[in-house]
Amino acid sequence: MFARFARPVVVDAGSGNAYLGFVLYELFFKSAGKGELWCLEARPELTQRAQSRAQTLGFDRMKFVTARVDDPQAWPERVNLLVALHACDTATDDALAAAIRHHADHVAVVPCCQAEVAAQLRERRAEVAPAMRELFAHPWHRREFGSHLTNVIRALVLESHGYQVTVTEFTGWEHSLKNELILGRRVHRESREAKARLDALLSETHVAPKLVRQLNPGPQQTEDGRR
Repeated sequence: MFARFARPVVVDAGSGNAYLGFVLYELFFKSAGKGELWCLEARPELTQRAQSRAQTLGFDRMKFVTARVDDPQAWPERVNLLVALHACDTATDDALAAAIRHHADHVAVVPCCQAEVAAQLRERRAEVAPAMRELFAHPWHRREFGSHLTNVIRALVLESHGYQVTVTEFTGWEHSLKNELILGRRVHRESREAKARLDALLSETHVAPKLVRQLNPGPQQTEDGRR
Protein backbone atom coordinates (compact mmCIF):
# COMPACT_ATOMS: atom_id res chain seq x y z
CA MET A 1 0.00 0.00 0.00
CA PHE A 2 2.80 2.44 0.85
CA ALA A 3 4.40 1.69 -2.51
CA ARG A 4 1.16 2.26 -4.42
CA PHE A 5 -0.16 5.39 -2.71
CA ALA A 6 1.87 8.53 -2.02
CA ARG A 7 -0.06 9.32 1.18
CA PRO A 8 -2.19 6.28 2.04
CA VAL A 9 -5.30 6.81 4.14
CA VAL A 10 -6.59 3.95 6.27
CA VAL A 11 -9.93 4.14 8.11
CA ASP A 12 -10.72 1.93 11.09
CA ALA A 13 -14.53 1.95 11.12
CA GLY A 14 -16.10 1.49 14.55
CA SER A 15 -12.65 1.57 16.11
CA GLY A 16 -13.67 1.25 19.78
CA ASN A 17 -10.51 1.63 21.85
CA ALA A 18 -8.52 1.80 18.60
CA TYR A 19 -6.32 -1.15 19.49
CA LEU A 20 -6.23 -2.25 15.86
CA GLY A 21 -5.28 1.25 14.78
CA PHE A 22 -2.39 1.39 17.25
CA VAL A 23 -1.07 -1.96 16.06
CA LEU A 24 -1.26 -0.90 12.40
CA TYR A 25 0.44 2.40 13.13
CA GLU A 26 3.24 0.77 15.10
CA LEU A 27 3.85 -1.90 12.45
CA PHE A 28 3.46 0.14 9.27
CA PHE A 29 2.85 3.89 9.61
CA LYS A 30 5.51 4.69 12.19
CA SER A 31 8.47 3.67 10.07
CA ALA A 32 6.94 4.71 6.73
CA GLY A 33 6.80 8.37 7.74
CA LYS A 34 3.73 9.05 5.61
CA GLY A 35 0.01 8.41 5.44
CA GLU A 36 -2.84 8.84 7.88
CA LEU A 37 -4.85 6.42 9.99
CA TRP A 38 -8.37 7.55 10.85
CA CYS A 39 -10.35 6.02 13.70
CA LEU A 40 -14.14 6.48 13.56
CA GLU A 41 -16.01 5.76 16.79
CA ALA A 42 -19.43 6.93 17.97
CA ARG A 43 -18.64 6.85 21.71
CA PRO A 44 -16.82 10.06 22.70
CA GLU A 45 -15.22 8.59 25.83
CA LEU A 46 -13.44 5.96 23.72
CA THR A 47 -12.33 8.54 21.16
CA GLN A 48 -10.91 10.82 23.85
CA ARG A 49 -9.09 7.98 25.58
CA ALA A 50 -7.54 6.74 22.34
CA GLN A 51 -6.56 10.24 21.26
CA SER A 52 -4.80 10.84 24.58
CA ARG A 53 -2.92 7.55 24.17
CA ALA A 54 -1.84 8.49 20.64
CA GLN A 55 -0.50 11.84 21.86
CA THR A 56 1.50 10.08 24.56
CA LEU A 57 2.99 7.71 22.01
CA GLY A 58 3.71 10.45 19.50
CA PHE A 59 1.49 8.87 16.85
CA ASP A 60 0.74 12.20 15.23
CA ARG A 61 -0.72 10.81 12.01
CA MET A 62 -3.56 9.06 13.82
CA LYS A 63 -6.81 11.03 13.61
CA PHE A 64 -9.81 10.37 15.82
CA VAL A 65 -13.36 11.26 14.84
CA THR A 66 -16.38 10.90 17.10
CA ALA A 67 -19.15 9.96 14.68
CA ARG A 68 -21.29 7.14 13.44
CA VAL A 69 -19.80 5.11 10.62
CA ASP A 70 -22.74 6.02 8.38
CA ASP A 71 -22.13 9.78 8.79
CA PRO A 72 -20.72 10.88 5.39
CA GLN A 73 -19.27 14.07 6.89
CA ALA A 74 -16.97 12.08 9.17
CA TRP A 75 -14.96 10.47 6.39
CA PRO A 76 -11.78 11.64 4.68
CA GLU A 77 -12.01 12.64 1.04
CA ARG A 78 -10.12 9.54 -0.06
CA VAL A 79 -9.99 6.04 1.50
CA ASN A 80 -7.32 3.61 0.40
CA LEU A 81 -8.09 0.90 2.95
CA LEU A 82 -11.05 0.34 5.26
CA VAL A 83 -10.67 -2.04 8.18
CA ALA A 84 -13.19 -3.20 10.77
CA LEU A 85 -12.35 -5.72 13.47
CA HIS A 86 -15.23 -7.58 15.15
CA ALA A 87 -17.77 -4.86 14.40
CA CYS A 88 -20.77 -6.56 15.94
CA ASP A 89 -23.87 -7.68 14.03
CA THR A 90 -24.93 -4.97 11.53
CA ALA A 91 -21.98 -2.66 12.37
CA THR A 92 -19.98 -4.62 9.79
CA ASP A 93 -22.71 -3.82 7.25
CA ASP A 94 -22.34 -0.12 8.10
CA ALA A 95 -18.59 -0.35 7.52
CA LEU A 96 -18.95 -2.15 4.18
CA ALA A 97 -21.65 0.22 2.96
CA ALA A 98 -19.40 3.17 3.82
CA ALA A 99 -16.45 1.56 2.05
CA ILE A 100 -18.51 1.11 -1.12
CA ARG A 101 -19.97 4.62 -0.98
CA HIS A 102 -16.54 6.18 -0.46
CA HIS A 103 -14.95 4.00 -3.16
CA ALA A 104 -12.36 2.50 -0.84
CA ASP A 105 -9.57 0.85 -2.81
CA HIS A 106 -9.24 -2.03 -0.37
CA VAL A 107 -11.44 -3.55 2.35
CA ALA A 108 -10.53 -5.88 5.23
CA VAL A 109 -13.22 -6.78 7.76
CA VAL A 110 -13.55 -9.45 10.44
CA PRO A 111 -17.30 -9.77 11.17
CA CYS A 112 -18.73 -10.72 14.54
CA CYS A 113 -22.05 -11.75 16.08
CA GLN A 114 -24.18 -11.86 12.94
CA ALA A 115 -27.66 -12.07 14.46
CA GLU A 116 -29.88 -10.09 12.10
CA VAL A 117 -30.27 -12.68 9.33
CA ALA A 118 -30.91 -15.52 11.79
CA ALA A 119 -33.92 -13.57 13.08
CA GLN A 120 -35.16 -13.00 9.53
CA LEU A 121 -34.84 -16.70 8.76
CA ARG A 122 -37.01 -17.51 11.76
CA GLU A 123 -39.65 -14.94 10.80
CA ARG A 124 -39.82 -15.97 7.14
CA ARG A 125 -39.36 -19.71 7.46
CA ALA A 126 -42.67 -20.42 5.76
CA GLU A 127 -41.55 -18.51 2.63
CA VAL A 128 -38.45 -20.65 2.08
CA ALA A 129 -38.48 -23.87 0.05
CA PRO A 130 -39.16 -26.88 2.36
CA ALA A 131 -35.83 -28.61 1.73
CA MET A 132 -33.89 -25.45 2.51
CA ARG A 133 -35.77 -24.95 5.78
CA GLU A 134 -33.93 -27.94 7.20
CA LEU A 135 -30.71 -25.91 7.11
CA PHE A 136 -32.02 -23.69 9.89
CA ALA A 137 -34.84 -25.62 11.55
CA HIS A 138 -32.99 -25.77 14.89
CA PRO A 139 -31.92 -22.61 16.75
CA TRP A 140 -28.25 -23.63 16.79
CA HIS A 141 -28.23 -24.30 13.05
CA ARG A 142 -30.19 -21.09 12.42
CA ARG A 143 -27.53 -19.02 14.19
CA GLU A 144 -24.69 -20.76 12.35
CA PHE A 145 -26.42 -20.79 8.95
CA GLY A 146 -27.53 -17.18 9.43
CA SER A 147 -23.97 -16.15 10.23
CA HIS A 148 -22.59 -17.95 7.19
CA LEU A 149 -25.34 -16.61 4.92
CA THR A 150 -24.69 -13.06 6.15
CA ASN A 151 -21.04 -13.21 5.15
CA VAL A 152 -21.78 -14.87 1.81
CA ILE A 153 -24.15 -12.00 1.03
CA ARG A 154 -21.53 -9.45 2.13
CA ALA A 155 -18.97 -10.98 -0.22
CA LEU A 156 -21.46 -10.95 -3.11
CA VAL A 157 -22.39 -7.33 -2.42
CA LEU A 158 -18.71 -6.36 -2.62
CA GLU A 159 -18.30 -8.34 -5.84
CA SER A 160 -21.37 -6.70 -7.37
CA HIS A 161 -19.86 -3.28 -6.64
CA GLY A 162 -16.61 -4.07 -8.40
CA TYR A 163 -14.46 -5.68 -5.73
CA GLN A 164 -12.36 -8.79 -6.16
CA VAL A 165 -13.10 -10.72 -2.96
CA THR A 166 -11.14 -13.25 -0.93
CA VAL A 167 -12.59 -14.92 2.18
CA THR A 168 -10.11 -16.59 4.46
CA GLU A 169 -9.17 -17.28 8.08
CA PHE A 170 -8.12 -14.32 10.20
CA THR A 171 -6.46 -16.16 13.05
CA GLY A 172 -6.41 -19.61 14.63
CA TRP A 173 -9.54 -20.97 16.26
CA GLU A 174 -7.67 -21.10 19.57
CA HIS A 175 -7.62 -17.30 19.59
CA SER A 176 -11.13 -16.44 18.39
CA LEU A 177 -14.21 -18.29 17.14
CA LYS A 178 -15.05 -15.21 15.07
CA ASN A 179 -12.12 -15.36 12.70
CA GLU A 180 -13.50 -15.02 9.18
CA LEU A 181 -11.63 -12.36 7.20
CA ILE A 182 -13.29 -10.76 4.17
CA LEU A 183 -10.85 -9.00 1.85
CA GLY A 184 -11.84 -6.83 -1.08
CA ARG A 185 -9.87 -5.00 -3.78
CA ARG A 186 -11.74 -2.62 -6.07
CA VAL A 187 -10.96 -3.56 -9.67
CA HIS A 188 -13.90 -2.14 -11.66
CA ARG A 189 -17.17 -0.27 -11.21
CA GLU A 190 -19.65 -3.11 -10.95
CA SER A 191 -20.38 -6.73 -11.83
CA ARG A 192 -23.79 -7.57 -13.23
CA GLU A 193 -23.02 -11.27 -12.98
CA ALA A 194 -22.33 -11.00 -9.23
CA LYS A 195 -25.45 -8.84 -8.82
CA ALA A 196 -27.53 -11.55 -10.49
CA ARG A 197 -26.09 -14.21 -8.15
CA LEU A 198 -26.80 -11.98 -5.18
CA ASP A 199 -30.39 -11.35 -6.25
CA ALA A 200 -30.97 -15.08 -6.76
CA LEU A 201 -29.66 -15.89 -3.27
CA LEU A 202 -31.79 -13.20 -1.64
CA SER A 203 -34.83 -14.47 -3.52
CA GLU A 204 -34.24 -18.06 -2.42
CA THR A 205 -33.62 -17.25 1.24
CA HIS A 206 -36.10 -14.34 1.62
CA VAL A 207 -33.68 -12.30 3.75
CA ALA A 208 -32.74 -8.64 3.44
CA PRO A 209 -29.65 -7.80 5.52
CA LYS A 210 -28.92 -4.21 6.46
CA LEU A 211 -26.11 -3.96 3.91
CA VAL A 212 -28.51 -4.75 1.08
CA ARG A 213 -31.13 -2.32 2.41
CA GLN A 214 -28.59 0.47 2.80
CA LEU A 215 -27.27 0.21 -0.73
CA ASN A 216 -30.61 -0.55 -2.40
CA PRO A 217 -33.22 1.49 -0.53
CA GLY A 218 -36.75 1.24 -1.81
CA PRO A 219 -40.28 2.08 -0.68
CA GLN A 220 -41.16 -1.61 -0.69
CA GLN A 221 -38.87 -2.29 2.28
CA THR A 222 -39.07 -1.13 5.87
CA GLU A 223 -36.03 -0.73 8.14
CA ASP A 224 -36.16 -4.34 9.32
CA GLY A 225 -36.29 -5.58 5.73
CA ARG A 226 -39.94 -6.65 5.58
CA ARG A 227 -41.60 -6.18 2.22
